Amino acid sequence: MRTTLTLDDDVADFVEEKSRVQNKSLDQVVNETLRLGMEQTTKPVDTHEFRVKPNNSGFVEGVDTVRLNQVLDDLDVEEFLAKGGQ
Repeated sequence: MRTTLTLDDDVADFVEEKSRVQNKSLDQVVNETLRLGMEQTTKPVDTHEFRVKPNNSGFVEGVDTVRLNQVLDDLDVEEFLAKGGQ
């Protein structure tokens, strides 16, 4: 198929340089480069399967570990008040 393409300057420079270095026509270089690009877009994305191994934290069920700082703050307030703080 014959068609006309407008290439950005950097792409045109790349194609011309590759054509010169590999001693191939511009058509060959463009087609090979496009094929490589098409292969990359049709390959499935490599997804690595992983498993999460739960770690026993030692906390009793029902303890909200996200709010531990609040528990410590509450204990500090209780201790302060027990010492006669105002």
